[in-house]
Amino acid sequence: MIKRMIAVLAALVAVASLSLADSGPDASAKDTKKMVQNNFVETAQKGVKLSGYVDAGYSYNFTGAANGTSDVSGRFGSDTAGKGDFNLYAVKLALEKALTSENKAQAGFRTDVMIGEDANYLINRNTANTLSNTNQNSNALFLEQAYVSIRAPVGNGWDFKVGKFVSILGYEVIERPANMNTTYGLLWQQMPLYYTGVLSSYKFDDYLDGKLGVVNGSNTDNNTTTGGSSDGCAVLAALNVTAPGGNANWSNNFQYSSNSENNTYQGSTLNSTPEVALDGNNGSAYTFIYNTWGNWAPKFANDKLLLAFEALLKTTGGSGGGGGTINIFDGVETLSNTANSTAYGFGAYAKYQFNDWFSLASRGEYLGYNVAYANAVNNLWEYTITAGFNVIDNLLIRAEYRLDWGTDSVNNVATGNSSTDNTSSGPAHYAGAEVVYSF
Repeated sequence: MIKRMIAVLAALVAVASLSLADSGPDASAKDTKKMVQNNFVETAQKGVKLSGYVDAGYSYNFTGAANGTSDVSGRFGSDTAGKGDFNLYAVKLALEKALTSENKAQAGFRTDVMIGEDANYLINRNTANTLSNTNQNSNALFLEQAYVSIRAPVGNGWDFKVGKFVSILGYEVIERPANMNTTYGLLWQQMPLYYTGVLSSYKFDDYLDGKLGVVNGSNTDNNTTTGGSSDGCAVLAALNVTAPGGNANWSNNFQYSSNSENNTYQGSTLNSTPEVALDGNNGSAYTFIYNTWGNWAPKFANDKLLLAFEALLKTTGGSGGGGGTINIFDGVETLSNTANSTAYGFGAYAKYQFNDWFSLASRGEYLGYNVAYANAVNNLWEYTITAGFNVIDNLLIRAEYRLDWGTDSVNNVATGNSSTDNTSSGPAHYAGAEVVYSF
């Protein structure tokens, strides 16, 4: 009886509400109501999926002051906080309607957003040695990707991405949990992060696929020119080979930029790519990047062992600058009137999955860096070992130790000190732990 009375009252309230709405003098309110009713996006559309992860942890740098920064060349911004630091690395959200496997005309989309300390540095890779621990900001928002995907039923299916998408270069990716190690490597620091433009991909057969694209340039929503004298662009290309057994692949990736790239140079941390003249008088210049990597899961190891390698060659050439000085690497350096610089390096990776819940991964890297306009030559090394624990479904716990050393690799500047460098060749020790929940 009570349930029937409640139902009757609810019906009466609904009828009264409709009557009042229809009799009201505000026609625009009714129009707005109709608009909302007739135009909306279903949150449960077929094929649209929401995924992501929450990544948090703790890091401790054995170099640097507690109120300053541990500026270690080649380390990412959120990995350089002096002494101990709790980190919200990232909250990652990805909304996607992926293309199906059918070779027919179809379209989809993908949008990736990151919030957290990593996002703070991914926006502009700002890790200059003047920053202090107060620059660690977990409230930053970084739009990683936002593109429309299209398939043209040509041959085996020709796919296109139009919009903003992540770089095709590099063995490591922006998402920490997807890499073998928690911290980012030396070579990853030299790779572009994202592009805005068009990227096409085509799979010739089960063993060979390629990519070709035209974009504005590296890490910029504008075109590649920084001098404003011409309209630059960058061309991307990739060729990937997969072994017949599917347990190995070899990827070759290229980028050529026709003009001065977006200049995000940040001092001794080598945290930007590419690098050109620093005083704003950028002339004509170009950037060429070749990156190759491969991985192999030996059959005899029953999918427990994964081996990988990576190599990089990056050159910037042309005129630019105009001279001057800048606080770089090991002190005040004199700049020449050129934009020439070269980076080259090699990395080796290994991971062994002992059982369902425990793995051990290691990474060793070398990076050489010659900067003509600063008359500087640098050599950096790092070694990292990471233990992984998959204790519960969707939960990853990792513990890591890292060692960095090389030419002026450590630059300790405490907050409030003068700009005089206090550099050394290391070694710089790092220990940290990470907890990741994915969904």
